[in-house]
Amino acid sequence: MNSDSSRGGWRSFPFIIGSTAGMSLGAAGIIGNLIVYLIREFNVKSINAAQVGNVANGSSSLFPIVAAIMADSFFGPFSVALLSSFLSFLGTVIFVLTTMIGSLKPKPCKNGSKACNPPSKFQYAILYGGIALCALGFGGARFTTASLGANQFNEAKHHDTFFNWFFLTWYIASVVSFTAIFYIQDNVSWAWGFGICSVATFIGLIILLLGYRFYRLHKPQGSAFLDLARVLVASIRKWKSQLSSTPKDYYIAKDDTLPIQPATTPGKRLRFFNRAALITDGDLQSDGSIGKPWRLCTVQQVENFKAIIGILPLWSSSIFLSVPIGIQGSMTVLQALATDRQIGQHFNFPAGSISVIPLISTSIFLTFLDRVVWPAWNKFNGKSPTTLQRIGTGHVLNVVGMAVSALVESKRLKMIHSNPSTTMSVLWLLPALVLVGIGESFHFPAQVAFYYQQLPQSLRSTSTAMISMIIGISFYLSTALIDQVHKSTDWLPDNINEGKLDHFYWMMVFIGGINFLYYLLCSTSYKHTKM
Repeated sequence: MNSDSSRGGWRSFPFIIGSTAGMSLGAAGIIGNLIVYLIREFNVKSINAAQVGNVANGSSSLFPIVAAIMADSFFGPFSVALLSSFLSFLGTVIFVLTTMIGSLKPKPCKNGSKACNPPSKFQYAILYGGIALCALGFGGARFTTASLGANQFNEAKHHDTFFNWFFLTWYIASVVSFTAIFYIQDNVSWAWGFGICSVATFIGLIILLLGYRFYRLHKPQGSAFLDLARVLVASIRKWKSQLSSTPKDYYIAKDDTLPIQPATTPGKRLRFFNRAALITDGDLQSDGSIGKPWRLCTVQQVENFKAIIGILPLWSSSIFLSVPIGIQGSMTVLQALATDRQIGQHFNFPAGSISVIPLISTSIFLTFLDRVVWPAWNKFNGKSPTTLQRIGTGHVLNVVGMAVSALVESKRLKMIHSNPSTTMSVLWLLPALVLVGIGESFHFPAQVAFYYQQLPQSLRSTSTAMISMIIGISFYLSTALIDQVHKSTDWLPDNINEGKLDHFYWMMVFIGGINFLYYLLCSTSYKHTKM
């Protein structure tokens, strides 16, 4: 750690937040409206466009794990954030070029025309290259910048304040993109819209660089994921060894610099993995240190590993909490394109901006919960609801939101079939999105708090990566599910007016209900740990 007193603290805050604002504005403006851009400018079929959008969102959520490992093990958060920001900027430049150079995209055609020319292999290569750079760059920059910012402070209250401002900035920038930039893309030109995103990303990159002399830089300390892998390998290699009931037979590493000393006795649950800390011949060097790190681990490393294993069932229940959200996000954009988006005499609601509704709903209800609901709950019950209770409430609201989406789509299809010249107002799509947003205000922050509280102190960064992994896996699963339903049923044709999207939503209600029962089973059987 750099000990220079002129580094770190709130003096670095404006640079971190400024960079976050630029990157978030650019990310939401590119990735958020990608489905509409593919359909209108690249002649990509609607279902295929939804799948590409989910893959892009999934990649931007999974890559933070890779970025975190790189930052922890090799380069530090600043270097990874800087590289990721540069990659995202290159991606935005490619998108701008596709709007300005005719040879980089197919000739335009009317929606639904059978004479539309699909993109060539070269055009697909350029397009997917831009998508990959944006997804990887924005994903890597987002969470490593958050880590860089948190590293500037020593006190927990400053960490809390920083993260509040970090996520508030992220949300506000996303709302601006989902409204103003989407409106420019829909009503002015894609070139102007993507150009603004590229400029915002570049400004974020420059601001990150300008703050370098104010940052407190931490040296890489090694990856927690590598420690977890060592525990697994060491346990398997010693599977024939007999466990001991004597604590001194296990390797304990003490560090007087830590505020909380590591565990000194292996726990009784998942005892098989205690073998990783069992000292056998040849495991130690002459000075008593570990000689074979892939054969001997510390007791604390073993307990960390077991904490991860113990929490996996609850973690897995969150995957199918997020899958319906990803599917609804993609399908709602297609529904918006098929609705009457005229609001008043002069405003045409951009289809891509429909994604801002859950975001706004979540932001407003988070404030309502914090200022009204939880204080009232404490007053009448004497304590706050547990994180698992809040997550469960989110599950229920999510299922209800999917049911409302199914009912609205059923009504829309009946209107189309009875009178093809009529179109439903886009406002009918809002209630389901608001419900899902309210549900997210319950389950998303509660999940972050739950993993943070239940995982060991040395794995606090891993808790954030677990949330990111859930989002990424969910987007990929939603893509696979859309593809399978598209191939095996008549629910999702390229023209959703001829399909049965409401059946798909009811299937999500069924899956969500089964997943909620699974969550109840996991949450009631989970044994809380105190770290």
